[in-house]
Amino acid sequence: QVRLVESGGGLVQAGDSLRLSCAASGLTFRNYPIAWFRQAPGKEREFVALSNWIGSSRNYADSVKGRFTISRDNAKNTLYLQMNILKPDDTAVYYCAASFRYASSSYQPTRIYEYDYWGQGTQVSVSS
Repeated sequence: QVRLVESGGGLVQAGDSLRLSCAASGLTFRNYPIAWFRQAPGKEREFVALSNWIGSSRNYADSVKGRFTISRDNAKNTLYLQMNILKPDDTAVYYCAASFRYASSSYQPTRIYEYDYWGQGTQVSVSS
């Protein structure tokens, strides 16, 4: 049974930093593209950042480029999202996701329908 568990969210002020973690189990973590998505109240879930299966390629949404950094520790089966210079618009529930269909592939999926496994999310709230 594949399980993804996010943690590290919280309430912070604009300009602060947070580091989110996603602990994975039930899969060969290093073989899966892993991504972060987020969903604000009343809005659709959107892509945030992606790391391919070996961590050699990364992709970011334009809204977070230069502020967020995705990384993975395959030995610990954990994905991270370092978020700096947080803005109120970053307020959302953040989800990690893994793509089974693109395991061991160099392709970088960025669409919701391309992912097979999802965590339950962690809340990030940024005040001004």
